[in-house]
Amino acid sequence: MQMPQNALGEAVPDLLPAAHGGPLVHAVADQSDREQWLEAAPRLPSLEIGPCTTADLECIAIGAYSPLRGFMGRSDYESVLTDMHLESGPAWTLPITLSATEEQVEAIGRSDEVVLTSDTEPLAILHVEEIFTYDRQAEARHVYRTEDTAHPGVACLETQGSRLIGGPISLIGLPSRRDFPDRRITPLQMRREFASRGWRKIAGFQTRRPMHRSHEYLTKCVLETVDGLLLHALASGTKVDNVSAKTRVAAYQALIDEFYPATRVILGVFPATMRYAGPREAVFHALCRKNYGCTHFIVGRDHAGVGGYYGSFEAHTIFDEFTSEELGIVPVLVDHAFWCRLCGQMATVKTCPHSPEERVALSSTEVRRRLTAGESIPQEFTRPQVAEALREAMQVDAGENNR
Repeated sequence: MQMPQNALGEAVPDLLPAAHGGPLVHAVADQSDREQWLEAAPRLPSLEIGPCTTADLECIAIGAYSPLRGFMGRSDYESVLTDMHLESGPAWTLPITLSATEEQVEAIGRSDEVVLTSDTEPLAILHVEEIFTYDRQAEARHVYRTEDTAHPGVACLETQGSRLIGGPISLIGLPSRRDFPDRRITPLQMRREFASRGWRKIAGFQTRRPMHRSHEYLTKCVLETVDGLLLHALASGTKVDNVSAKTRVAAYQALIDEFYPATRVILGVFPATMRYAGPREAVFHALCRKNYGCTHFIVGRDHAGVGGYYGSFEAHTIFDEFTSEELGIVPVLVDHAFWCRLCGQMATVKTCPHSPEERVALSSTEVRRRLTAGESIPQEFTRPQVAEALREAMQVDAGENNR
């Protein structure tokens, strides 16, 4: 029996779920095309893109955003906003777009190809299919459920140009300065790794904060029921805990080294940036991990939330709006975990009968303050090894920032 193939015609493991909406996308130009595009680049109009769009570009190219082959055109964009599906049918909850100002659109003119650059470094060729106007306020209401510019996603949206450019991309390079190059395992590479380990049931866990005892407890509960765990860390910093990605990854590794079975956990980096779209982003994160080969995805309380914009469990209930066939990945809905002094162990409200006063809990701000001041953190909240890894990495970060 022949194994299924991706867009390159390469065999991919047939024991894992298919990529979302079709074959796993590969939008990286081969060597011959890359050389031709690099030669043509100086004669083509160019568009400088920021970090978030650069991250989206990488995710499109490697197939993390399958079935997207580029930035959305009007029909997909509007369908995602109003129906949470692409026009062709697959479930999709967040717009993946490329914005431009009126001046940039004028500079592009009628060209069919545009060079996308970061710090003037050519990254990709955008094959322009359409340029259209859009309503930023409407997008904010649909995606973020607010027009409040205090919301980081809305604030970012407000800085975008007034036009959107849709079309497929051909990646010709990635930024020369990228964090964690060895941990940026592509979906195809991840699938091959899962297959080599014989894993058939894999749970993905998105990490955007340091992993404390609560995260460890929840992921280990899930690990009891699957073959392996993908700890998928965000490559960029977040606005919530103000802890650098390098610091977080150092803490994740310290935890894995001593408290997880090495043969059952993979630590990787997810290139995308946070949008803080709450429920919609929870579904989006699940679909992306399906593309990496995960069969399950752990969804915490207020997943991808910020401030008080979403209800505590809206990131859970949104999955009821899709059939299991539409998603193709099983959401594992978990509650907040804590150490209960009276139970003498980790628990959730589902298993602990005691009052909140018996729970050991610290805010991210308090954790950071204690680490910075050299104060201890209760080991019921954070493993001492994790606290030390955080403290050491934060000192390194502070030294680099003071140079």
